[in-house]
Amino acid sequence: MFCTGIENSVPTINNGKTRIDEMEVCGHYKHWRTDFDLLEDLGLHYVRYGPPIHTTFLGPGKYDWDFADQTFADLRRRDITPIVDLCHFGVPDWIGNFQNSDFPELFADYAAAFAERFPWVQLYTPVNEMFICATFSARYGWWNEQLTGDKPFVTALKNIVRANVLAMQCILKRRSNAIFIQSESSEYFHAENPAAIGPAEILNSMRFLSLDLNYGRRVDSEMYEYLFDCGMTKEEYHFFLGNRIKQHCILGNDYYW
Repeated sequence: MFCTGIENSVPTINNGKTRIDEMEVCGHYKHWRTDFDLLEDLGLHYVRYGPPIHTTFLGPGKYDWDFADQTFADLRRRDITPIVDLCHFGVPDWIGNFQNSDFPELFADYAAAFAERFPWVQLYTPVNEMFICATFSARYGWWNEQLTGDKPFVTALKNIVRANVLAMQCILKRRSNAIFIQSESSEYFHAENPAAIGPAEILNSMRFLSLDLNYGRRVDSEMYEYLFDCGMTKEEYHFFLGNRIKQHCILGNDYYW
C-alpha cells in the first residue's frame, strides 16, 4: 500500500479563540474535486482522509454530513480507498479541549455514527498521533488547552487514548473486519553525556505511553508511578489493560529527524 493524505487537522490556539483548519488553509473545501483528480493522476488508490470534526460533529447526536457525503461518495466512485482520520489534533468548540472527561464517550458516538453512515469504509485512524496531540496540547502548551505540566498531559493522554479505544470498539460493532492504522511519532532521545542518560531513558519510556495504553500493554514501573502521580486512577489504568483489540491494528510511524 502506498498512499498520500489530505491534512484535516483543526487545533486551536490563542486560548481557543483561533482555529487552524488545514483544509481551509490549503483550499480543499473549494478544490476537493481537483485534489481527488490529482490523486488519480498520481496513480494513488489509497488516501488518508477524514471529515473536519469541528463542522461535522455539531453536538451530542447531531451531525452535518453534507461535505462528507459528497467527498466520500466521490472517493468511492473513483475506487480510491480512504483511511479515515476522524480526530486530528482538535475537537469541536462545544467539547472544549482534551481535558474534558466527556470527550471519550462523545467521540465514540461520533465514530459509531460515521461507521453507520459509511458502512463500506474499512480502514480507520480514529485519533491521529495520540502522543503528539497530548504533548503539544497539554505539555508544551502550543494547542487547544495550551497547558504545560505533567498532570494536564496525563489527563489529555488518558482521554485521547480512551477515546481511540472506545471508537475502535464502536466501529467494530458495525464493521467486524475493520482495520485500524494507528499513526504515531517515532522520536528517540539520545543522551549527549552521562548526566543525560536518566532523563533520556524517562523520555524514551514516555514516548510509548499512548501505544502501551492503546494496546493494553503493562507500562514499566517508572511510567506506572508517573501515571498515578499525575492523576490516573487504578480503574482508568485497568480499563486499558482490559480492552485489548490489537489484532485489528496496524502501526504506521512518523519519524522526525
